[in-house]
Amino acid sequence: MPIQLPPLSRRQFLDRVLLSTAVAVLSPCAFADPKRVDPNSWALLSDTHVAADTAATSRSVNMADNLKTAARDVLSLLDSPSGVLVAGDCAYTSGQPGDYGVFRDLLGPLREQGMPIHIALGNHDHRERFWEVLTQEHSATHPVPDRQTAMLRTKMANWYILDSLEETNSTPGLLGKAQLDWLAKALDANRSKPALVVVHHNPGLTGNLGLKDTVALFDVIRPRKQVKAYIYGHTHTWKVEHDDSGLHLVNLPPVAYSFKDGDPSGWVHAMLEPDGMNLALRCIDPKHKLHGQSVALKWRAD
Repeated sequence: MPIQLPPLSRRQFLDRVLLSTAVAVLSPCAFADPKRVDPNSWALLSDTHVAADTAATSRSVNMADNLKTAARDVLSLLDSPSGVLVAGDCAYTSGQPGDYGVFRDLLGPLREQGMPIHIALGNHDHRERFWEVLTQEHSATHPVPDRQTAMLRTKMANWYILDSLEETNSTPGLLGKAQLDWLAKALDANRSKPALVVVHHNPGLTGNLGLKDTVALFDVIRPRKQVKAYIYGHTHTWKVEHDDSGLHLVNLPPVAYSFKDGDPSGWVHAMLEPDGMNLALRCIDPKHKLHGQSVALKWRAD
């Protein structure tokens, strides 16, 4: 299993601060002494869309500022999450190297606090340029060659991170047979623990044009009852629902900008429990009416 964007030592982080003005403006709590790590706590982010130009805006939103705000909020938790998951579209539009340099640097305070960052790729990412900048990712042993795929084992659940990038800056996504075959085998080899599947694209091809092979994916995960949730981004919408099989479908909000006026931007604090997971919405704007909204998920029966 690859360790994706592993924690930074304080020396590494300070060296990077001296080299990057983008990081120098981040919260002073990034330099705080490490806190207790809660192994059941996870920070779920998606659609950061940061650009090489940290002053760049889209839909009147500064994407770098939003990611800085989200990182500060994660750091404000009483106990540190055991990790951060980013469900794709890390980069602005076409996954340029400078985008990934800023993305990496803005996550530096979280890594300095001891949090590894685990990353899926979306349709605005570029796999080769991502690996060019985030060299730990390219050198890691991925279970599916040439895909940003991983399995994370934790006490309460196993996370399966899939790569749905088919073509950069083209809206739909595709997992492909190799990832689906790997997922089926990995799930069959790990039946005793709840499984959570993270993909950038939404299920189906309606609305924001989601995952082309949704049917094939659901043929894998629906009958394997240990799979409890499908977590995705892409639509820039916060939504939690479930299908007829009891599988939870969690649409993460964008860190960057929403597509619809009034919808929240932010991230989700996930707390794993023996029989479910609690999700708390953390809005970029703490005055948003949905800030702090909590959703309790109960796992479907095996």
